[in-house]
Amino acid sequence: MKLHELKPAEGSRSSRKRIGRGIGSGTGKTAGKGHKGQKARSGGGVRPGFEGGQNPLFRRLPKRGFTNINRKDYTVVNLDVLNRFEEGTEITPALLIETGVVSKERSGIKILGNGSLDKKLSVQAHKFSASAKEAIEAAGGQTEVL
Repeated sequence: MKLHELKPAEGSRSSRKRIGRGIGSGTGKTAGKGHKGQKARSGGGVRPGFEGGQNPLFRRLPKRGFTNINRKDYTVVNLDVLNRFEEGTEITPALLIETGVVSKERSGIKILGNGSLDKKLSVQAHKFSASAKEAIEAAGGQTEVL
């Protein structure tokens, strides 16, 4: 390899248009902006969503519903996923994240009763469905609400 053979890695550099550098460059004179008008001016252009004075799409469409800003969004874990742990393990949200069962906690972890549990486990979570709590205790384990 020689100095004149060095090249940046493929895709690491984007070729930037050098505008306003003479007519030979292909983007000289008006620098790709056409002749006059709002978009040719410095600081010119319109805001996102502007449709030239026509009622914009976001105003034409009906607004419906309500978004509760206090909504809690729980990460759900089903019972059958807990079977991967050893008998007698104490399952915590930190352990679930560490083992890759869930990627993030959000507002908390909720255990749902889908599937069956055939190991005695001690489970700590922020919420349990009634069927999940019943199944964990039926298998001889305990539930603890954080």
